[in-house]
Amino acid sequence: MDLGTIILAISLIIIMFGMGLSLLKDDFIRILQNPTAVIIGLLSQIILLPIIAYVLISLLGADTDIAIGIMILAACPGGPTSNLITHLAKGDTGLSVSLTAANSLITIFTIPFVVDFALTQFLDASEMIQIDKLKTIIQIFVIVIIPVSIGMALKASKPTFADKMSRPVKIASAVVLFLVIIGLILKKKENLIPYLKQAGLIALALNLATMLIGFVAAKLAKLNLAQSITISIESSIQNGTMAIAIASGILMNENYAIAPAVYSLIMFFSGGIIIAYGMKFIKTDGY
Repeated sequence: MDLGTIILAISLIIIMFGMGLSLLKDDFIRILQNPTAVIIGLLSQIILLPIIAYVLISLLGADTDIAIGIMILAACPGGPTSNLITHLAKGDTGLSVSLTAANSLITIFTIPFVVDFALTQFLDASEMIQIDKLKTIIQIFVIVIIPVSIGMALKASKPTFADKMSRPVKIASAVVLFLVIIGLILKKKENLIPYLKQAGLIALALNLATMLIGFVAAKLAKLNLAQSITISIESSIQNGTMAIAIASGILMNENYAIAPAVYSLIMFFSGGIIIAYGMKFIKTDGY
C-alpha cells in the first residue's frame, strides 16, 4: 500500500469520524418515526442510483476505467457534505442526517456486490478481478463504522467538545478531498483531457438525473418541499472520498478513481443550485 493510499484511508476515517460527531441515537430512532421519507430516500440512493448509472453508461458509452469508476461511486453512500448542503438549502436536516447514517450502514454490505457487478460487466475475461466480498465488507467496516462509532461516543459523552470539533473536522475533510483530487489529476495529466471529456459528461448526467429523480419520487410520495429537496440532495451528493478509496485502496487502480474525483467537483456546483432553489422557495415551516 503506497503513501497516497494510506493518506486517502486516513482522510476517509477523519470524514467518517466527523460525521459521527454530528450523530445521536435519536437520528436512528427518527428513521422509524418517519418511514415514508426514509424509505423513498434509501430506495433512491441504494437501488435507483446504481441502475441510473448503468443505464447512462450504456447510453453514453465510456472507457472501462470510467464505467467502473462511475459504478463504484454509485454504490457509495451520500457524504457528510449532503447534510451541510441540506441545511443551507433549508431542507430537512434531521432527515438528511438519518439517511446519511442509514446509507452508510447499509452500503457496507451492498458496495461489494455492485462493484463485483461492474467488474463483471466491463472487464474482459483476461482482465477480470475477483474481489473478496467478505474482506471488502470488513475493510469498509473498519474505515466507516468504527470512526463513526467513536465520533458518536464522543458526541454522547462530551457534547460541547464534539460540537467544537465538528466544524474543524469538516473543513479538514473538504481540504483533504480537494488535495486528493488535485493529486489524482496531476498523476493522470497525460490522459486528463480524454478522461475529463468522458467522465465529465457521465458524471454531470448522473448528478442531474439522480437529483431530479430523487425530487420527483419524493413529490410522488406526497412529501413536503423540504423533504423532497433533502432526498434530491441525498440521491445526488455522494461520498467521493470513499469511492476514490475503494478504487485506489481496495481495487488498487487509480484510473477507477478519476470518475469519482470529477463527480466530486461537479456535485458542488449542482449543490449550489439546489441551495439557491431551497433558499428561495422553502418557508421557515418547511413547506
